[in-house]
Amino acid sequence: MQRWPVLLFLAWACFLFFSGIGLFTSGFLLMRIELTNRSSCSDPLAAPAWAGQGVAPGACWMPQRVTKAVLLIIDALTFEFARFDPAKAQPRPYENKLGFLHQLAGSQPRHARLYRFRADPPTTTMQRIKGITTGSLPTFIDVGSNFASYAIEEDNLLGQLVENGRRVVFMGDDTWDGLFPQKFFRSYFFPSFNVKDLHTVDDGILQHLYTTVDGGEWDLLIAHFLGVDHCGHKHGPDHPEMAKKLTQMNEMLRSLVDHLANDTLLLVAGDHGMTETGDHGGDSEKEVNAALFVYSKTPLFGAHLPKEPETIPQVNLVPTLALLLGVPIPYSNIGEVMAELFSGDGGAGLAAFSQLLAYRINAGQVDRFLHSYSLAAQDLPAERLRYLRELFSAALEEHDRLLVQVREGLPASPKQEARLGQLVGRFQHYLREARAMCMESWARFHPLRMVAGCALIAASCLLCCVASELAAALDFSYRSRLLYPLLWGLAVAAVLGLAHLLTREGLDLILVVSWSAAASQLAFFWHSWGRRPRRRLRAWQGLVLPMGILFIRCCAMFSDSFVVAEARVAPFLLASLAILLVGKVHWHGRLTTLEAPKQSPGTAFYQKESWRLLCLLAVLLTCLRLSGLFHQCREEIPHCQPSPFLAPLSSLQSTQAKNLFYLLCVVSLAGLVYAVRCWLRHYGNLNSASPLVLFVRWAFPLLAVWIACYWAVTSGAEDTLGKLQELVQVALVGFPQAIYGLASLGLLLVLWTPVTVFVKDSRESVGPIVTPYQGAPSSQADLQHVIPQIYRRMQESLKTQLDRGHRRATLAAYGLGSVYSAALVIVLTLLGLLLLTLHSERMSLAFLLLFLEGFALLHHLEACSVTLVSLFLSEPFVVPWYAVTAWVFAATQFFYSTGHQPIFPAIHWHAAFVGFQESHSTHLLPAVLVGANTFASHILFAVGCPLLLLWPFVCEVPNSQRRKLKKELREEVQEEEEEPMMEMRLRESPERFSAALLQLGLKYLFVLGVQLLACVWAAMILRRHLMVWKVFAPKFLFEALGFMVSSICLLLGIFLVMRVDCAVSAWFEQLQPR
Repeated sequence: MQRWPVLLFLAWACFLFFSGIGLFTSGFLLMRIELTNRSSCSDPLAAPAWAGQGVAPGACWMPQRVTKAVLLIIDALTFEFARFDPAKAQPRPYENKLGFLHQLAGSQPRHARLYRFRADPPTTTMQRIKGITTGSLPTFIDVGSNFASYAIEEDNLLGQLVENGRRVVFMGDDTWDGLFPQKFFRSYFFPSFNVKDLHTVDDGILQHLYTTVDGGEWDLLIAHFLGVDHCGHKHGPDHPEMAKKLTQMNEMLRSLVDHLANDTLLLVAGDHGMTETGDHGGDSEKEVNAALFVYSKTPLFGAHLPKEPETIPQVNLVPTLALLLGVPIPYSNIGEVMAELFSGDGGAGLAAFSQLLAYRINAGQVDRFLHSYSLAAQDLPAERLRYLRELFSAALEEHDRLLVQVREGLPASPKQEARLGQLVGRFQHYLREARAMCMESWARFHPLRMVAGCALIAASCLLCCVASELAAALDFSYRSRLLYPLLWGLAVAAVLGLAHLLTREGLDLILVVSWSAAASQLAFFWHSWGRRPRRRLRAWQGLVLPMGILFIRCCAMFSDSFVVAEARVAPFLLASLAILLVGKVHWHGRLTTLEAPKQSPGTAFYQKESWRLLCLLAVLLTCLRLSGLFHQCREEIPHCQPSPFLAPLSSLQSTQAKNLFYLLCVVSLAGLVYAVRCWLRHYGNLNSASPLVLFVRWAFPLLAVWIACYWAVTSGAEDTLGKLQELVQVALVGFPQAIYGLASLGLLLVLWTPVTVFVKDSRESVGPIVTPYQGAPSSQADLQHVIPQIYRRMQESLKTQLDRGHRRATLAAYGLGSVYSAALVIVLTLLGLLLLTLHSERMSLAFLLLFLEGFALLHHLEACSVTLVSLFLSEPFVVPWYAVTAWVFAATQFFYSTGHQPIFPAIHWHAAFVGFQESHSTHLLPAVLVGANTFASHILFAVGCPLLLLWPFVCEVPNSQRRKLKKELREEVQEEEEEPMMEMRLRESPERFSAALLQLGLKYLFVLGVQLLACVWAAMILRRHLMVWKVFAPKFLFEALGFMVSSICLLLGIFLVMRVDCAVSAWFEQLQPR
């Protein structure tokens, strides 16, 4: 058996797909250019002073209005949390809890005001921090760095304050430490990533907040509270814990106001909102609708109080706070000043002059930025730039004319005040048009790279299809189809690297890898040209059904409605494929009924198989139906209620319901472990005393017990008090880590000793096991000659003894016929238990359905292959296309049925802290845990993909009628010859076995690649679609990541089969001398 060439070829195919993904991504998700320019007090942007106004010492561009400012960021402070409605007699847990804000705004209307603070998507914390400190718009790709923050190099508010000698003190979320290193006069950072921790950050801030305010050694004090956001992630907004947390924030604000001086400005802001499930990251109304509350003991606002709170973009905070504190506006800001805060203490005329001054400076700064950016990037529309330039020039001319009149001492008049108001409106219009243009333009693309990435992925799909056909024909030369393409690819990479050294230009690694991949593909097609085997017409007909269903699924990728509703589309397509397979069996006359006359010995067999097939179909459809209970909602689907099974047991208020669900979860877990042990015992893989078998006997139940104990601790962790709380914290870490360790030990045992065969050698022997043979095998050919004799001799010995009425056999090997499948099932069970630990307790029901549906699908496909293999395939070693397609569809279906959606708010971030209560020292481990939680179904189905090849052999039974029927179906006329039963048939033909594994892997990559290609095409063609960043871009990212996870796990699954084959060969070598 050729092991390493098969793995290397599949790894090379995966590399080709990865190259295409990287190339397309570099053209589709480009970051906007960040300018390194910085504003300074010497910039000629300060407008000439109006009547009686001048810039005080230490201030820039315009007079400083406030001496100090306190910025309180309450993470995920939705506007509905801050709004107070006295008419509600029975408010929900998140309503009317911040009553102090309402009290201040009602009693002091000129001192306090509440705003709707609109966030720009993506609504993740790091991107929002960038927005409210730089005044710019983060692009979509920035969301990937939310938990790998890097320092902000762009000009920002904190940098301006530090450069101008101001003291910035921070306390709270440690994300700021990575974004603004060495920018704080004093700082108190607390770990932020553990979304289950509601109190550490908030309590740490409260320990230092009041003493720091009273100390006065600061100019800007920033406090970033996380309890509200973490409570939303853990419990959702409609939970009593949210009421407690908001009440704590209300009391904090009440106390803080008493400590503020008269010259201090207080801003209470939410960086983003949250959905009904407590998530955020997208652009739904609830996610972008945050709150901003402004207060000062000195009058700030006019006497006019709006009926409804005004809506302002978050970027508007940057120029407003910069000018209020007397520092330059950051260079890349595109926000607009909040005019009300520049009204001043004088009359209406002076207030209008002050507002006009702020708008004039703000517009000049934005105009300067747009000019610099257009020279650096060339991605802003030239016509829009000219239009904006005309708007700014016209407003500037009007401003200069009005300034001349004021300096001439002309008396103020209603006409002049009207002109002031119109001029403010013109600057306002310019700033809003500029921001709108930037929002539209910064989704810039690189069309050539996108097209090249699509071509590379399409060529990879074609390569998998061609190579799978060549592998099936046993006409596959690894030298010409693997070695030569690799050499061509390396040669191209070397040439490009040498050109880089000679020209000393920047080396684009993505382009080098892509050119190398393209060259290796061309070499493969060159050596394979004209050698593709011809397929029979029946074989082509066998592709119509699976490829038709796959084509429908790919077409659905181009519709945002279908992508949004894919949680229902995926199970529908899988059910359709299963039903159509049964219909195909009936169409060819293989599906009989009880009333059918018994005209041949095969009719009874067909009747039995027909009922078995229909029962399996019923089980499969039932699993598909029940799996829909574990759905996650998207905000695009109105009136959708997320599945209650997604919430942890700790969120249940009723103790009786909590106990009932806990019992159901434990029963599901026990049922899963019991079913796997029964299957292994049925096929004789639990009889030996090998370490792996002992592990399965004792460690599987122990793992189930530990998982059940962990669920019990997590479900009641909120109710424990005193010393028990310390014990609970230890258990929350100890149980998951013990599960990780024991499951990892089991995986290592599978790799070390994967053979689960028990050999029973009776004392009475009827003859030698093999023909006389002298010495050890001198070559692999001799070994391949000897091993088939062992199989045949074992069967002949067993058959002879049974025919004579004796119960004793010369040699009995229990579990040999399912040795490959047993190792895979053990690994899948261990992975399933690991992944189940990363999900909430009630998802155990979904995992039980996943395994049940997987087994039902395998049996269903095997039952169909019994009758269809003779119609469309000439080789029993070939896995049909419909089986591979159905397996891929099942992986996609259970991605949704484990509570996931291809959107960022639906990611289960809590998985990063299963077994880890403290913050991680690296981002790799939490990324692995969250990724394993998200792509659990991809992992399980990809690792279990070789079962598609092994299962038909496992299901073989020593039934002479069935063997005879199969020979009739295949129209074999050769003489009667006993064949090794079950999976040992694979070892009798090692070349066909390795070719079958290669073909299976290539088919699996092809189906995955075609789906990925459809997502790539949809994202490229619809890149200017209204829903591109909300639907198509996230779908592409999740599909690409799912492909990468699936392909790696596919390699691991095939490697496991080859490891078992190697161990079985060693086992036979040890057995042969006996």
